[in-house]
Amino acid sequence: MILGKIVGTVVSTQEIEAYRPYKILVVQPLKPDLTPKGATLLAIDTVQAGPGDTVLVIDEGNSARTIIGDAMAPIRSVVAAIVDAVNIE
Repeated sequence: MILGKIVGTVVSTQEIEAYRPYKILVVQPLKPDLTPKGATLLAIDTVQAGPGDTVLVIDEGNSARTIIGDAMAPIRSVVAAIVDAVNIE
């Protein structure tokens, strides 16, 4: 799983049928201290997240397809949870 922040959305005039029910979000991966880490990635939204939300992203195809319930969908990454808080001890 990847901890990340939603930094944008993607709008497309043409899309794959499997993507139609979902928003495509731009996610900035974060370190545990919530500072940016690496390049952004695209993920399918399954939890109604939006810009500014801290989220957990599953970046593994089989798990992503299981979440959306379509074993043949060409999907690799999904937003699986909105994070309420991060506590580092």
